[in-house]
Amino acid sequence: MSPTGTRAAGAIPDVRLINLTKRFREIVAVDGVSLDIGAGEFFSLLGPSGCGKTTTLRMIGGFELPTSGRVELRGRDVTMDPPERRPVNMVFQSYALFPHLSVFDNVAFGLRRRRVPDVDVRRRVGAALELVRLTGYDRRGPGELSGGQAQRVALARALVCEPTVLLLDEPLGALDLKLRRQLQVELKRVQVEVGITFVYVTHDQEEALALSDRIAVMNRGRIEQLGTPEELYDRPRTRFVADFIGTTNLLAGTVESVAGGSAVLELEAGGRCVVGADGLAPGAAVEVAIRPEALELVPRDGSDAGGPGADPAGCWLRGRIELSAYHGTSISYQVRTESGRQVAATVPRTQRRLATGTPVEIRWRSDDALVLGVPVISGDQKEELR
Repeated sequence: MSPTGTRAAGAIPDVRLINLTKRFREIVAVDGVSLDIGAGEFFSLLGPSGCGKTTTLRMIGGFELPTSGRVELRGRDVTMDPPERRPVNMVFQSYALFPHLSVFDNVAFGLRRRRVPDVDVRRRVGAALELVRLTGYDRRGPGELSGGQAQRVALARALVCEPTVLLLDEPLGALDLKLRRQLQVELKRVQVEVGITFVYVTHDQEEALALSDRIAVMNRGRIEQLGTPEELYDRPRTRFVADFIGTTNLLAGTVESVAGGSAVLELEAGGRCVVGADGLAPGAAVEVAIRPEALELVPRDGSDAGGPGADPAGCWLRGRIELSAYHGTSISYQVRTESGRQVAATVPRTQRRLATGTPVEIRWRSDDALVLGVPVISGDQKEELR
């Protein structure tokens, strides 16, 4: 896959995992993971602590051997090869710089172990430090660097040996939020410039969405869903993915009726929602995911009159503003529905801020309501089924 995320048909992937499994006694850390990672792709393994993402990364790098399954790099089976025989390098969260060596010598370490001539070492180390914007820092020691500078040295040291695949294990996790966001931009710039495959482990959803061409969301040792950031955010296939990626409202309901390709849901939180009828039948219990930014809050007079408001074919709930927070570009609200359910909504800051206790109608478009657990069929697939 290119840095833009477009995979070439028939191309051999840089990384292929085939039914990869790792057990630690009775614990199954990775459970039958299979995936392809294309050349030049920024690919992230995302999930909570203990989901198996770091163990999967370590098996790609050769730092852990699988219990079963296979690891291939550019078509070559490297499952039992040690790390030094694999065309990969790794960047750790802890930086792992040698404290007694200068920045130059830290970056040059791998080249010298390979007996690269000194003239080439100087040239390649200089180019690597320029790439990470640390030209002029070559004589400094690790103790003279900030956390962000130390992480960039670790990145230069990993890149200078020109690996086919760079493995990154939560490399920004130890940094403060502002610096982490700055280095996310730098990391993506470097990946695009060098054009090699990055396999990135993180538990930070925003980081994965911002950096990745594709993401594998992991849960309990398995891939819960694999897709682009847009696919995972807009069309999560499971409750776990919907709840883990960003913020979402999960509303339980029952299918009241189905007609003309649409289904009307009666929501437990009060109100109703109209959704596509694919895979639904009257009486079925369902769960609907709606992102906070898809919600519109309309003040009402507090009477029991109302309901679907201006869009009787749409989706709605009623409640009162419980909390609000100003974020500069937006305002977030917590709304308590009449049934006691809490709903999160995010609106542009250009809208008038609503006071705590204001009765509101919560509205959203049918297209923004995703019924979880129902297969998503594309237009092309529907044509094939006819």
